[in-house]
Amino acid sequence: MMEAGIVSYGAYVPRYRILPEEIGKVWGVDGKSMGKGLYILQKSVPSPDEDVVTIATEAARNMMARVPEVNPKDIGALYVGSESHPYAVKPTSTIVAEAIEATPAMTAADLEFACKAGTAGIQMCLGLVLSGMMKYAVAIGADTSQGAPGDALEYSASAGGAAYLIGTENVIARINKTLSFTTDTPDFWRREGQPYPKHGGRFTGEPAYFRHITSAAQMMMETMGTKPEDYKYAVFHQPNGKFPTRVAAQLGFAPEQIERGLLTPNIGNTYSGAVPLGLSSILDVAEPGDRIFVVSYGSGAGSDAFDITVTDNIRKFKRDNAPTMDKILTDPVYLDYATYAKFKGKIVMPE
Repeated sequence: MMEAGIVSYGAYVPRYRILPEEIGKVWGVDGKSMGKGLYILQKSVPSPDEDVVTIATEAARNMMARVPEVNPKDIGALYVGSESHPYAVKPTSTIVAEAIEATPAMTAADLEFACKAGTAGIQMCLGLVLSGMMKYAVAIGADTSQGAPGDALEYSASAGGAAYLIGTENVIARINKTLSFTTDTPDFWRREGQPYPKHGGRFTGEPAYFRHITSAAQMMMETMGTKPEDYKYAVFHQPNGKFPTRVAAQLGFAPEQIERGLLTPNIGNTYSGAVPLGLSSILDVAEPGDRIFVVSYGSGAGSDAFDITVTDNIRKFKRDNAPTMDKILTDPVYLDYATYAKFKGKIVMPE
């Protein structure tokens, strides 16, 4: 049976940051305690000229820089998963595809499934390359997530994204299995035209995030006949630092297994970019034979699970051709709340 998986990857996180205490002092809240409760020390903020298009393009270019031998014209599909596409009618994916010179003989589409749209794209790409319909396909998860002023989401909603080149040749991380667990659980939504999402508090934890993550994870381990200790690394969807830490413990994973992929405490919740970014951080240091357990989550609700094994091809993979996560997260620039609000368009100059 033909094998397929990750041929390359690239990531991007904006340089700007804001601290929870800076947000809290504007609303008369102890922001430091709020951040501690969520396990978020700071979050990334997109600059005024950054959106999902620019973030996805930067991640895709970093992905292609690591495989200079790959002809972009061999990419048959490109999908961008996000909750914050800049256009309601005009795809993000075609702009990104043009930027990496993959057009015109290809298909492209924008995806939306809350925070798991990026991993849903990976599943779609996997099916396309395994079917032989195309040589390569690209899946990107990226967001400039939204949080209403004063809302708890404002302490976590951030920006970033990662891109994955999926194929069957020179695979650096083989996808052994993927499966999903999906229900109609209304924990989080944003109607067309509304600037900020709403969340149904009583659904947010147990019936939504924890039920879907644990169900998908248990289904995967039962299917593969594995236990948590069979994996070197694990990454779970991270709307904050608290939830993935708790769900990992519930499933039997040790803190050191999730440490490398747990980025939210330092960059916030990048929504569709959260799991793709966490996985990219793991791939930055992974070695042949390392097994990786991945479970995403998207509100509304569903989880995608992956069982991944790093191959010997990682030895010759040109990781240093693009910034690793450690490099991306160096030299942050911290903002006050007024500048943050200006950058996010929460305050605008009157016409």
